[in-house]
Amino acid sequence: MVSYKDLGLVNTREMFAKAIEGGYAVPAFNFNNMEQLQAIIKAAAEEKSPVILQVSKGARNYANATLLRYMAQGAVAYAKELGWENPQICLHLDHGDSFELCKSCIDNGFSSVMIDGSHLPYEENVALTKQVVDYAHQFDVTVEGELGVLAGVEDEVSSDHHTYTDPEEVIDFATRTGCDSLAISIGTSHGAYKFTPEQCTRDPKTGKLVPPPLAFEVLDAVMEKLPGFPIVLHGSSSVPQEYVDTINKFGGKLPDAIGIPEEELRKAAKSAVCKINIDSDSRLAMTAAVREVFATKPGEFDPRKYLGPARDEMERLYKHKIENVLGSNGKA
Repeated sequence: MVSYKDLGLVNTREMFAKAIEGGYAVPAFNFNNMEQLQAIIKAAAEEKSPVILQVSKGARNYANATLLRYMAQGAVAYAKELGWENPQICLHLDHGDSFELCKSCIDNGFSSVMIDGSHLPYEENVALTKQVVDYAHQFDVTVEGELGVLAGVEDEVSSDHHTYTDPEEVIDFATRTGCDSLAISIGTSHGAYKFTPEQCTRDPKTGKLVPPPLAFEVLDAVMEKLPGFPIVLHGSSSVPQEYVDTINKFGGKLPDAIGIPEEELRKAAKSAVCKINIDSDSRLAMTAAVREVFATKPGEFDPRKYLGPARDEMERLYKHKIENVLGSNGKA
């Protein structure tokens, strides 16, 4: 058993309480490799923002569970080297799909886990979430549950439709499971294709797709039922057009990729939404930078020469999200 406290990590309880009180959201950035982790920590340390290092089941398998533990410990040490005296860093399992996976993460130093039973019948979701909560809380690990289904694809998680969270269920779910935060569905979606062209309108001036608005009425109803309870938004990448254009310019193929407008995320961050998940945007930033180097410097084969610019671009993206979207800068 490895305690996250021995690694210098924190859970989300105090993070979320401060975020709700302060009217901002904590960034939850997914990472799969060293460059992403370096960029996240450098951005968070320089911005003095609490941050959640988010790892999916697939990313954990890719990185190796043991290496991942030491990467998280190293991230805390790196943050301190950068002058962040008291780093507020959480290591979180994204979309855990079984009790066994959540237990393994808790036993190996994660400070927070998500158990996603949203695809199960309601009573089964309640039972599975409670099982994880009962185990996690023995070790002061926080647990995120989910009600509602998000469309899109992210690693092993996929759905061809979304189902809005039913506000009438949230009190019963939170009370019976004892979860510390709740991911809800209000129209966000996984991946870089969050909406089909048929779901969107087109700007007559630019021809660009305009996504449908988020269902803030669902969020408002949930907040009314559970005042002050930490709410989480998944699938909240904005899919910056500059990265899509760069990728397409240098040989990529991302037609009609579209995300969540940042103004909608800013609005959500000022509410009870205290954790906003961002994954696809950093993938796009990294891929755009790598493709540009490959296209403009075809003789380059030193990984540092294309992963370095990719890391720098991701850091710029993370800082932008922290400062201009989530409002979490200066909060840690």
